[in-house]
Amino acid sequence: MAAIDFNRIAEDFKATNWQDPGTWTVIPKVVVLVAIVVALPVAGYFGLWQGQLEELEAGKQQEIRHKEDYLNKKKQAVNLDLHKQQLREIDTQFGALLKQLPNKSQMDALLVDINQAGLGRGLQFELFKPAAQEIVRDFYAELPIAVKVIGVYHDMGAFASDVGQLSRIVTLNDVVIEAGKDGNLVMDVTARTFRYLDEDELSAQRKAAAGAKKAAKR
Repeated sequence: MAAIDFNRIAEDFKATNWQDPGTWTVIPKVVVLVAIVVALPVAGYFGLWQGQLEELEAGKQQEIRHKEDYLNKKKQAVNLDLHKQQLREIDTQFGALLKQLPNKSQMDALLVDINQAGLGRGLQFELFKPAAQEIVRDFYAELPIAVKVIGVYHDMGAFASDVGQLSRIVTLNDVVIEAGKDGNLVMDVTARTFRYLDEDELSAQRKAAAGAKKAAKR
């Protein structure tokens, strides 16, 4: 195998008139040809193919997202009847809970029931004072009642049990029991009862919320 004469190659390059391709020897022609063969794909990649490859990759990612959305929607469609049944059950449970909340006209009767529950257990009321102002929530209003009764421990426990069994929701909070006179106990407690808001109150509440949002945007 003949050895490559690098000195001759270097001399050929030095002697080459690059402005007159007709005078080029074989080696410069081969080098230029190789350079062209390499440069064309590289230029094609950066000038044309790169953008197409990026679009292809973006299309693949979009296809994956569409497949995931399709599978999620398919699962929802398959379980649609189950979701409808669960929604009906939630509506039923919510309706049952809502019925345990009195309306505005029934609040006085509920307060009487709480008072009678204590008197029926032989407790002496020293304080039974509903708050002057209700606490309004999303769809109901809460009324705290300051209660102070005197009696024996057993009767106080029975009173708490009776309140818990009322047809309307009443909770006893912040219970404090201290020793009183004549062997009796004194119980301070905050009873909380609730009522649902009527349509006029809900409408007024929505209007107030809308007005607050408009004022916040200004």
